[in-house]
Amino acid sequence: MTASSSGPATPGNRAGGGGPRPHRPTLQEVADRAGVSLKTASRALNREPHVAEATGERVRRAADELGFRLNALARELRSGATSTTAGLVIGDVGNPYYSRIARGVEREMDARGLQLITSSTDDDPERERVAVAGLLERRVAALLVVPSSEDHRYLESERAHGLPVVFLDRPAGHIDADTFVLDDRAGARAAVEHLLKAGHERIGLVGDFSRLSTHRARVAGHADAMQAAGVQGWETYVRADCHDLDAAAQGARDLLALPEPPTALFTTNNRCTTGALRAVAGLPARPEIVGFDDFDLADVLGVTVVAHDPEEMGRLAARAALARLDGDDSPPRTVVLPTRLVVRTAPGTEPPPVRDRPADLRSSGPRSLAVARPREATLLDAEVR
Repeated sequence: MTASSSGPATPGNRAGGGGPRPHRPTLQEVADRAGVSLKTASRALNREPHVAEATGERVRRAADELGFRLNALARELRSGATSTTAGLVIGDVGNPYYSRIARGVEREMDARGLQLITSSTDDDPERERVAVAGLLERRVAALLVVPSSEDHRYLESERAHGLPVVFLDRPAGHIDADTFVLDDRAGARAAVEHLLKAGHERIGLVGDFSRLSTHRARVAGHADAMQAAGVQGWETYVRADCHDLDAAAQGARDLLALPEPPTALFTTNNRCTTGALRAVAGLPARPEIVGFDDFDLADVLGVTVVAHDPEEMGRLAARAALARLDGDDSPPRTVVLPTRLVVRTAPGTEPPPVRDRPADLRSSGPRSLAVARPREATLLDAEVR
């Protein structure tokens, strides 16, 4: 029978009565086993010069037998060296959009021998500050941030000390820094123009937190298209602050419960699209849905989307951070990445009839990511005008 303790957790006692913690071997134990001094053991494990080859092998063998591993972070902190890690702060590691950004960043950092540490915030400004502080304590060589807050002056001192800081997806607040964003406004306008051309005028919008610049820019693109088409009262059909699947589904249901429900929905990100699809499942007459962000199975479901390349955004942002690390001191720049409308038809349905619209509403066609190059712009391009 195994004894358990209901007393408080101690260094040798796991909380909840899980037994003693496994002992982590120390450098002193390695030195004792190898029969050398602590200093010699340290020098041997760090492969410093002036350690006899036989002594070094004996020390390393003792470390392997004990399961000892050097604490690279502690060593870097003691020596004052820059960490061999880079930090990335994203909204939600479970969201495929952010996962693809992280993959792009990671591949570039890995090629330079930097290990990527990723932290998520769920788009909470306070959690952003905590995540950034944790990465700075680890002395990351570069910091990349998908911002949730609107004021990033707290990073000025780090940048003044030479830390490369790059922003992705949304612009930084109150500081000038390298920034990589999507052409959110143009992408949203293209999506809504597509619905207008199909004959829809009551077009609902299901969107993310209203405080986020991406949401505001996409609402502005929606407004551009509706106002150009002369559609009045479109604001009635806007539902914001639908940050998760349940909230997005409820936002879509609220719209569909109106006396004159929308005949189409524009959803401003992949989570809003998924939530809206759940809301319309099983309805005898489903509204047409166009979503911002492509997603798995969108082609199977026949969902038209505003597509882009998050992995490319991650790669470009990582390259900018590495260039700063290499001494690039050129002025900060904002790069706006293109989007393209991917038109799909739901299985078993015919393409919707196209109603003639004024010539200025006719799209010149989607801009292919394979052809269109990122363009530089000011931060105003990501703001609601």
